[in-house]
Amino acid sequence: MNKIEMMNELTDITLLFDEPLMNFTFTKTGGPVDVLAFPKSKAEVATLVEYCKSHEIPWLVLGNASNLIVRDGGIRGMVIMLENMKQISVSKNQIIVEAGAKLIDTTYVALEHDLTGFEFACGIPGSIGGAVYMNAGAYGGEIKDVFTSVDVLLEDGTIQTFTNEEMAFSYRHSAIQDMHCIVLEATFSLKEGENSVIKDQMVELTALRESKQPLEYPSCGSVFKRPEGHFTGKLIQDAGLQGLKWGGAQISEKHAGFIVNIDRATATDYVELIAHIQQVIKEKFDVVLETEVRIIGEER
Repeated sequence: MNKIEMMNELTDITLLFDEPLMNFTFTKTGGPVDVLAFPKSKAEVATLVEYCKSHEIPWLVLGNASNLIVRDGGIRGMVIMLENMKQISVSKNQIIVEAGAKLIDTTYVALEHDLTGFEFACGIPGSIGGAVYMNAGAYGGEIKDVFTSVDVLLEDGTIQTFTNEEMAFSYRHSAIQDMHCIVLEATFSLKEGENSVIKDQMVELTALRESKQPLEYPSCGSVFKRPEGHFTGKLIQDAGLQGLKWGGAQISEKHAGFIVNIDRATATDYVELIAHIQQVIKEKFDVVLETEVRIIGEER
């Protein structure tokens, strides 16, 4: 990878080289990426993908790296961060949101316009792109409940729009997880509501989240998907694992479904602790815990 050539050809796009991803992930772990790019528009995203394609550089996209673990060896190639693409607009009962916008910010825009339906997401820390990608949800609501359509950039450089039906949403899954593509913008349909009622529900859900989740420490959010017929946190508690420390990582004493960084944890600490939890739960209860968090990158 020729850094000088890349800087000369991608002059309008902010590029960082050999940047530790621990500076961006919510766990505060993760090794360096060869090049980290921050596009400001759909056109710049397309330019980056075309550049990578023509120079045979592997690439992947991250939202705000909230539900993510990057291994300590980092990532080869280019990581495209969409945090500068965060425009949110409202048209009647629809909200059109760029992929890098925060889900929490989107719920407050809905509140400002007296639109209801998005309250469930007021405490989810991810980006819109990530939320659509994994059909994020909380407190009885999911993205699919308010989703209308999404524009994605495909590997061949074309932009395609997928409807709710075409996204085939299921629990923490969408059709685009099986594609190498980039979410650019999503549209959501809400209903008119009463501002005070919407606000009260958001306040209630925020307080509930703060009381139950270990927000005082870095974490990747909920680590595991909920296994059918069980609650992950209770399984971990019943196995006697809550509070277990593994290097600098710990199964949260506040919520057993979270792993927190209490003392300069590495991604390896996280990955090994996750594997240990899965092994113990399988042995004790014959339940397979699948990860909700994405684990990417290379070993050190």
